Amino acid sequence: MIRADASPRIPPVIAPLVQENLTLSSLPLFPLQTVLFPGGWLPLRVFELRYLDMVRRCYAAGAPFGVVALQRGSEVRQAGAPAETFFDIGTLATIQALETPQPGLLMIRCHGEQRFRLADTQQLRNGLWVAEVHRLDDDHPVPVPPDLTFVGQSLARVLASLRARMDATGQVPAEDEMRVEDCGWVANRWCELLPVPLELKQRLMQLDNPLVRLELVGDILHRTGIAGQSIQ
Repeated sequence: MIRADASPRIPPVIAPLVQENLTLSSLPLFPLQTVLFPGGWLPLRVFELRYLDMVRRCYAAGAPFGVVALQRGSEVRQAGAPAETFFDIGTLATIQALETPQPGLLMIRCHGEQRFRLADTQQLRNGLWVAEVHRLDDDHPVPVPPDLTFVGQSLARVLASLRARMDATGQVPAEDEMRVEDCGWVANRWCELLPVPLELKQRLMQLDNPLVRLELVGDILHRTGIAGQSIQ
C-alpha cells in the first residue's frame, strides 16, 4: 500500500497545479461508465498500467484526479480502438483508501468533491488523459421545500434498508453524514441510486440549481413509483 506520508517526486502531470482561484492544470482523468456526484463514494478496481502509477502518485501526494463519464469507448484500453470521448463536466475524486490485494491490482475508495469543466485535454503516450479544468461552484445550501419532503424521507428509508442488508460499500453514507433536508445532497444521493441512463445522470449532475435537480428527481420517483421502495 502507498502511504499518505510517502513523498516520492511527483511530476507536474500527476500533481494538479492551481493556476488561479478556480483553475487546475494537468489534472489526470479517469473516464468511466458512471457519473460521480459531489459527496458520493466510488469504489474502483485499478489494473491498467496507465492508471496504476497515476493512482499511486495521487494517493501519495494527496492529489485528486478527475472522473468523467464516457460518451464513447471502453473503460479498458483496447489495441487499435479509437480514443475515448467523454462529457466535458466531471467531478474531482480524492482517494480515501487504497489496498493492494495482489501485484498489479489496486482497490481504491474515492470521494466525490467539486465539479469541473474541461478546458483543454491531452492524451499522453501511455494512454492517460490529462486536462486543464475550471472548477465549478459547489451547490449552495437550499432547504428541501415542503412539497418535496417525501423525496428526502423516502431516501432515508431506502438508505436504512440498504444498511440493514449491506456492510459499508462506498455508496451508502454514514448516518451522521445524512442531510435529508438539503436539496443538493438529497438529489445527488438519489441520482446515484436511481436506475436511469448514464446520460440522464450526467445532465442532472451538470445542473447548477440543486432545487431544480431535486424537482426532476421527484418527478422520476413519481413516474416510476420508486418512492418508498427499496432499491434492489
